[in-house]
Amino acid sequence: MQFKEIVGHESIKAHLRNTVKENRVSHAQLFLGPEGSGSLALAVAYAQYVNCEHKGEDDSCGQCPSCRKYEKLIHPDLHFSYPFFAKGKDETATTYVESWRKSFIKNPYMGLSFWRDQLDAENKQANINIAEAHSIIKKLSLKSFEAEYKVLIMWLPEYLDTQGNALLKLIEEPPEKTLFLLVAENQDKIINTIISRTQLVKINKLQHDKIKNFLIENKKIDAKNANEIAFIADGNIQEALNLVQQESENKKFDLFVYWLRNIYSDNGSEIIPLCDENLAKLGRENQKSFLLYAINMMRQIILMQQGLRDLVFLQQEELTFVEKFSGIYQFEQLVEAIGQLEKAHYAIERNANPKILFLDLSLQLVLLFKLR
Repeated sequence: MQFKEIVGHESIKAHLRNTVKENRVSHAQLFLGPEGSGSLALAVAYAQYVNCEHKGEDDSCGQCPSCRKYEKLIHPDLHFSYPFFAKGKDETATTYVESWRKSFIKNPYMGLSFWRDQLDAENKQANINIAEAHSIIKKLSLKSFEAEYKVLIMWLPEYLDTQGNALLKLIEEPPEKTLFLLVAENQDKIINTIISRTQLVKINKLQHDKIKNFLIENKKIDAKNANEIAFIADGNIQEALNLVQQESENKKFDLFVYWLRNIYSDNGSEIIPLCDENLAKLGRENQKSFLLYAINMMRQIILMQQGLRDLVFLQQEELTFVEKFSGIYQFEQLVEAIGQLEKAHYAIERNANPKILFLDLSLQLVLLFKLR
């Protein structure tokens, strides 16, 4: 993985390159960014740059023996740790390394749900167990085979839990030329004793236009659909890829406007069949993306209402709708509506009955918009 292959984050890339050029490579770093931001890809590209035999000014060479092994994730001094769904207490990340390599090469922006789908996870919980912690200690105690640095990239240390205490001494005082890169999404779920021993690299969610252009250039999506998908994905490339995979030509905007008009007019004779037929039969993933679309539309209405038009990334019909809608309701009503939509999204993820859920949501919004 080279820096040039990663969408956006030019300032982060420059910072990482400079730490190598100026010989300021911190032995333990925490790459903290939301799902789909590219934080894992950045960690791999950084490790490749550190060990590249012919570094360029802006990137690793991609041609030396080290780079070629990094591209296939088979370098003997590159180690990965990640949550897995252990079938036995003695299993470690190495058990699933072939699946891991295929998954990352296929999708370097992957989230935990994508990783789960690549494995026979059944109903097991993701975890980085104590056996994995001991395996890490053993791996990093050995001398490097070829590279200047031994590198361990731990993805989602949030799943390490108290087993992380076994790694504290190693993180604080690692063997010489050992690089520890932790890639996390939620700082609050990492034990504080690990955070205190790492240097933070903060990675923000991707900008709307970055995802839109990625979809147009890499996935050959037309500009209109790419704009809508980027809008729903809200900075998350993994979510954007999920939406591309779905056969979601279900006219989200038209459905959303039709639904909202019937809510506004308190038209129960239309709301009930709309919930039973249109919304309930979308399928769970499309229901989730519809609710995300509705949430983001409400947020755009708030931005327009608050005079922040430059932050509204909409075109044509959607923009006209947001302009009109922003003058109808109060800020507090819109915020509460977003809360109701987020609760519905949470419930759909947990297999709530869609007919009941969408009818209840619709009636709650009728009360909120029409009767207050």
